[in-house]
Amino acid sequence: MSMFDGFKFRRVSSPIHRLDPRVKFLYVCVMFGVAVLFIQLIPLLVLFLIQLPLIIVARVQREWVRSMKGSVLFAVMIFVMNAVSLYFYGGFESIVPVIERSLAVTIRFLVLIESFSIFFLTTSPDHLGLALEQSGVPYDICFAFTTAVRFVPVLAEEAQTIIDAQRARGLELEKGNFVSRVRKYIPILIPLIVSAIRRSLELAEAMESRAWGATAKRTNLYVLKMSRGDYYLLAASVLMLAFSLYVWFYVPIPSLSDLIPS
Repeated sequence: MSMFDGFKFRRVSSPIHRLDPRVKFLYVCVMFGVAVLFIQLIPLLVLFLIQLPLIIVARVQREWVRSMKGSVLFAVMIFVMNAVSLYFYGGFESIVPVIERSLAVTIRFLVLIESFSIFFLTTSPDHLGLALEQSGVPYDICFAFTTAVRFVPVLAEEAQTIIDAQRARGLELEKGNFVSRVRKYIPILIPLIVSAIRRSLELAEAMESRAWGATAKRTNLYVLKMSRGDYYLLAASVLMLAFSLYVWFYVPIPSLSDLIPS
C-alpha cells in the first residue's frame, strides 16, 4: 500500500504547491503524451530524470520514494512479461534489444507514476475541485471526483491497518499456493468493504445536514488566478511537447546497443 502514499496530498509550503492546479494538470497530460509517444529507452530515461528537480523543490522526496518502492513489484511484472513476450514473439535476433525494449516500457510506467505522484502530492483536493469547477465542469462531477481522490489514500491506509491487525491475530498471507493466498485476503476485504460503506453513509448524512444541492448557483471563497510561475510551467510544458514532437518526427534516436561498443 506504500504506492498510494505518493498520491496523497502533503501540505507543504513550496513553489510547486502554489502553482495553479490547471497548469499542473496540463503538465501531467504533456508528460503522459510524451511518455506514450516514445518507446526508446533514452528519451524515457530523460523524462524520468527531468522531473526529479520538481520533487526536490516540492520537498516531497520521502513520499515519492515510498511510492516508487511500492511500484517496484508492478515494474518487475511489466519487465518480465514484456521480456518473455518479446523474446518468443518479438522477432528480435539477440537478447539485448529485448532487454532494452522491456526496460523502456518499465521506465514509461515509472514516468507516469512519477508525474501523477507530483501532481497529487502537491495539489489539494479542494483546489483540484475548484479548478475543475472554474473550467466549466458541473459541480456534481467535481465533487464526485474530488471525493474519490480523497478516499483512495484513506482506504489504502485503512487496508494496511486491517492487514496489520489480521497478521497480529495469526493470519499468514505469504504462505500457501495462489488459491489459498487469495482466500486469506477475504478477512481483509470484508472489513474494508464494510468500512467503505460506513464512510459513504456518514458522508451522505453530512451532505444532507449541510443542504447539499439546495442551490444551483454556488459561490466559492477562493478564486484561482494564474501567477508568473504558472506561466513559466505552461511555457515549459508547451516547449517540451513541441520539442518531443520534433524529435519524434525528425531525429533518429539511437539505442543503447548502438552506443555501447561491442
